[in-house]
Amino acid sequence: MLPVILVLSSAVLMWASFPPVGLGPLAFVAPVPFFLAIRSMEKATNAILLSFAWGGLFFGMLLSWLIQLGFVAWIPLVMLMGTFTAGYGFVVWLFRLWSPWRWWYIAVGAWLLLEWLRGHFPFGGFPWGDIGYPAAGLPGAAGSVQWIGPSGWSVVVVAFAAALALFVESRTEWRMLIDSTVVIVLLMLGGALFPPQPSAQVWRTAIVQAGTPCPQTHCQNENRRIYERHLALTETIPEETVELVIWPENSTGTPYEPGENETVRNEILEQARRLDAYMLISGTRSVDEDSFVNFNALYSPEGVLVGEYHKQHPVPFGEYVPLRSLLDFVPQLDQVPRDMVPGTESIVFPTEQGVLGSVISFEGAFARSMRDLARAGAEGMVIATNESSFGRSPASAQLIGLARVNAAAIGMDTALGAITGKSVFILGDGETTGRTTDLFEDTLLFGSIQFNADVRTVWVRFGDWLAYLAMIAAVVVIALPGEREQSRDRLPREA
Repeated sequence: MLPVILVLSSAVLMWASFPPVGLGPLAFVAPVPFFLAIRSMEKATNAILLSFAWGGLFFGMLLSWLIQLGFVAWIPLVMLMGTFTAGYGFVVWLFRLWSPWRWWYIAVGAWLLLEWLRGHFPFGGFPWGDIGYPAAGLPGAAGSVQWIGPSGWSVVVVAFAAALALFVESRTEWRMLIDSTVVIVLLMLGGALFPPQPSAQVWRTAIVQAGTPCPQTHCQNENRRIYERHLALTETIPEETVELVIWPENSTGTPYEPGENETVRNEILEQARRLDAYMLISGTRSVDEDSFVNFNALYSPEGVLVGEYHKQHPVPFGEYVPLRSLLDFVPQLDQVPRDMVPGTESIVFPTEQGVLGSVISFEGAFARSMRDLARAGAEGMVIATNESSFGRSPASAQLIGLARVNAAAIGMDTALGAITGKSVFILGDGETTGRTTDLFEDTLLFGSIQFNADVRTVWVRFGDWLAYLAMIAAVVVIALPGEREQSRDRLPREA
């Protein structure tokens, strides 16, 4: 019974470290009960089942907002996440009798492999729940993400938790705990003292959060009404107050989008000239009856199209249906009648003041998506999102938490604009500035983006180097000859 309690408490602590609770420090101790429970198992089947339950409960609570799209979206994803954690739990159990230092390296490296696999497979992956994010969002820690990235903080957190579990089992195993603690303190001090500091041109920016007349559903003339709401709110911006105006994801859509509707384009360009500001317009455009593109287009104050970015990472079962022909028997998939055509390039927008990059919604949760744009030359970032499908849920707050850490990783000011909320401005050190809008609030949010010219963070240059080192170290430790097993008497026993 005790292992079950430990696993369930671990899952709850993990969930509480993320929004909406958002107690980031819990991430450092949340895995400890899980480690203790799995290491106490006598049978592999019990370890695997408990690990599956741990992942199912954690992700089931974390992603509960998906239920609003139907259980057909929530249940398969939670089951998949549980399967990943079951595999990790088997590794933790399999090497439990090895010497503590060897098990510690393996537990850390295997966790990073777990997160890497979840972040890439299937269908491009899903980064929600990576343990580095709640820890990296803490003061000081956010400033250090520029060096090690979000995955680097996963290494540090799991190293501490695994060492603490060993210390709980045996007070003689204190060295790894001390080493991990020292690294955490140094990273937090370094991040607090030397955060990323963009130092180039500042753009006064307005996010137009005009909402939708029918959130969580569809209504007559929806695209036209959404467009008109954003245009009307933009018309209230005083002249000479901004250099950039952001319309969030789905603020335009066929046939009311600027690429193919001349009237819409002219009305948008009229506002660009009136304000003497760039206009970043997000929207969707039909390709044919079965497909569409999701784009961000930047227009200059003179009315010139600077460029257009097409979303590269569509949301599985939200913007397209994988294996559609095999899943025709699922009636809920009729809610996704068309598939998004993904973009193939990391397009950035060069201006006289700086180079602007942008991602769309789901992509803002992927650090690698923002890194690709930074490597393509971006010096400031925009995340255009919608969130209207998820109602009054933690989905928007969770995306902001991910975006804060990703912004710190690339060291760039980031404007996150949502059609229904929440919208916010994020500094290059990961801290938010000004207020965060409320869900379903129709408003203008004013802030600024300061470009980070000719500066690339260590993480932008070298990527997830610490995570890869952790995985390599685990493989090396498994392959090393010499003493491996410890006495069974030192391990706790299944109760």
